[in-house]
Amino acid sequence: MKNFESFVNSDMVSLLEKGKRDGVETVWDRVEAMKAPCGLGSKGLCCRICAMGPCRISPVPGKGSSRGICGATADVIVSRNLARMVAAGTAAHSDHARGIIHLLHQASREGDYTIKNPDKLISLAKEWHIDTEGKDIYEIGHMVAEVALENFGKAFGEMKLPASIPEIRKELWRRENIMPRAIDREVVSIMHSTHIGCMADAEEMLRMALRTSLADGWAGSYMGTAISDILFNVPKATKTESNLAVLEENQVNIILHGHEPSLSEMILLAVSDSQLVTKAKEVGADGINLVGMCCTGNELSMRHGTKNGGNFLQQELAVITGTVEAVIVDVQCILPSLAELTKKYHTDFITTSPTARITGATHIEFNEEHAYESAKKIVLKAIENFPNRNKEDICIPDTKTEFMVGYSVEEIIKHMDKVANENEKGTLMPLVNTIAEKKIRGVAALVGCNNPRIKQDYNHIKIAEKLIENNILVVATGCSATALAKAGLVNIESAKLAGDGLRSVCEGLNIPPVLHMGSCVDISRILQLTGEVAKLLNVDISDLPVVGVAPEWMSEKAVAIGVYVVSTGIDTWLGVLPQITGSEKVVNILVNDIENIVGAKFFVETDPIKTAEQIIERIDMKRQKLGI
Repeated sequence: MKNFESFVNSDMVSLLEKGKRDGVETVWDRVEAMKAPCGLGSKGLCCRICAMGPCRISPVPGKGSSRGICGATADVIVSRNLARMVAAGTAAHSDHARGIIHLLHQASREGDYTIKNPDKLISLAKEWHIDTEGKDIYEIGHMVAEVALENFGKAFGEMKLPASIPEIRKELWRRENIMPRAIDREVVSIMHSTHIGCMADAEEMLRMALRTSLADGWAGSYMGTAISDILFNVPKATKTESNLAVLEENQVNIILHGHEPSLSEMILLAVSDSQLVTKAKEVGADGINLVGMCCTGNELSMRHGTKNGGNFLQQELAVITGTVEAVIVDVQCILPSLAELTKKYHTDFITTSPTARITGATHIEFNEEHAYESAKKIVLKAIENFPNRNKEDICIPDTKTEFMVGYSVEEIIKHMDKVANENEKGTLMPLVNTIAEKKIRGVAALVGCNNPRIKQDYNHIKIAEKLIENNILVVATGCSATALAKAGLVNIESAKLAGDGLRSVCEGLNIPPVLHMGSCVDISRILQLTGEVAKLLNVDISDLPVVGVAPEWMSEKAVAIGVYVVSTGIDTWLGVLPQITGSEKVVNILVNDIENIVGAKFFVETDPIKTAEQIIERIDMKRQKLGI
C-alpha cells in the first residue's frame, strides 16, 4: 500500500506504517490485494442458491446467458439477492433484541441484571395494555418481556408497533400490504420465497423486503433500544473522549467490541472490582482502562461516559498500538482477521458468544445466568496478559477528541423543556417551532458503517459539515456518530461551525449541532423522533423535512436499515453503490417508483458535497409543501 493518507485520517497513518514494519496485514491491504471487485457480483447478477449454478447473468445482450439455468431473469436475481440482505440484516438486529428481552425476563431484584428505569417499563406496559395495578415491578417486567417475545412469532394479525407511528403511516402500510406481521415470520418468508422455484417477480420480492425491514426498524430495533433503556437506563447527555489516544500506556487496556449491552455492562462492572484492580497493580499496571469500540463503544459511552476507541475500521489499528491486553467481542462487525493479527502481538482475542465463534480466537462463553462472575473471569485473563506486553513496541496516536453523547429522545425533550411554554413541556413541540421559524432548516440522520473502499470517515464528516453550515440539524448513530465525534463535530463548541439559525438553537439549548443518539440499533430513536413530530403536526412522516444518509455503509444490517427508513417515508442517500445495477427495473423501483408506494425513495451519490447539496434541495422542497 502506497498512500496511507488516502485510506485513513492523518492521525492513523503512523499505525498503518507501524503495521507495515511489523509485517501484519490490515483491511486496507486486503482491499488492495483483492484488486477490482467482480463486475457481475457488483451488479448483483450472481446467483448461487441452488446446485444447478452458480449462475452469472450477462448484462450485455448476445454475450452469455440472459437468464439463469432455472430461467430467472436479472430482475429476479437482483431482487432476490437484495431481499436476502434485508432478511439477514433484520435477523441480526432483531436477534440482538431477542437477547435483551430474555434478559428482562431473567431480571430480578437480587440478580446481576436489574430494572434501572421502572418508569419506562411501566410506560411500555401501558402502551401494550398490560395491567400493572398492584403488581411488583419485576412481575411487570416479565409480563412485558413475554408480550415482546410474541412479536417474533405472532401467529395471527399484525405485530405490536409503537404508539409513535402516525395512524396515516400505518394505513399506508396496510394498503400497500407491507404491514409487518411478526419478525421471524417475515425473515422466514423471504428465505422461503427466494428458494429455487418460488418468487420470480421483482416488484413483489421488493415489497416483501419492505415489510421485513419494517419488522426490524419498528419492532426488533425498537424493542432492543427500549428494553435496554429499561434494564440499563435511558441515556443522558454525557461528555467523554474518542479515538485511539484514549489507550493508556501504563494500564491494562481492554477493547470491548461488538453490540450486546448484556456483555458490556457486566465487563464495565468487572473492571471496577476492587480485587481485579488490585490484581492489575500486582502485575505492574496502574489500573484497568476499558475502551469501547464500534457500537459497544456507543452503548458504553452514552450510558456511562466510557471512552470510545473508534469505529469499525479501527479495530485492527487498536491492536497494532501494542498496548491492548485483550480484545473482547460478542457479535456483529467483528473482523475475523483479529484472530491472526493478535498472534503477532501480545493481545488476547476473546470471543464470548456462540453466535460468533472465530477460529483462532480464545473462546470464553459469556454466561448470562452468572453474568458478573463470567465477566470477571474474562477480565482476569486480560490482566494476566499485561506482563507479556513489549514496551518497545508501543505506538499510541496523539489525537483524541472530547464529545457529547447520550441524546435519547427523552434527553432531547429535556433540553427542549428549557425553552418550552408550559403547555409544550415534555413534548417535541419546541423542535417543531424551531423548524417552523426557519432556525433549523431540517434534520438529517447520518448512520451506518465505515467501508474500506472509501477513505475512513471522510464522507460522514464532509456531509455533516456542509449540512450544519446550512442550518440542518444532524442526528447520528453507530459508526457515523463515532466518525463525527472524532472529527470534533459532536461537542458544544462545534456550534460555531453551524449556520446562524442552528447556532442560535445550539447555544440556547447548550447542545451540539450533531446529536449522538447511540448505536446502530438506536436508529429506532430517530424513528420515534420523526413519528412523534409528525403526530404533533398531524402529517405523515413523509411530509417532514427529514432525510437519512448512509455515506459509507457496508453491512446487511445497513441494507435493512436503509429499506426501513425509506419504507417509513424518509428519503435516504447512499454513498456506496448498492449491488443492484444489473437490473434496470430494480434500480428504477428503488430510486423512482417506490416514492409512489411509501412517499420516499433512495438517492445514490458518492460525492459527499453533491450529496449535501441534494439533501438541502430536497429539504427545501419538503418545507415548501408544508408551507413553511
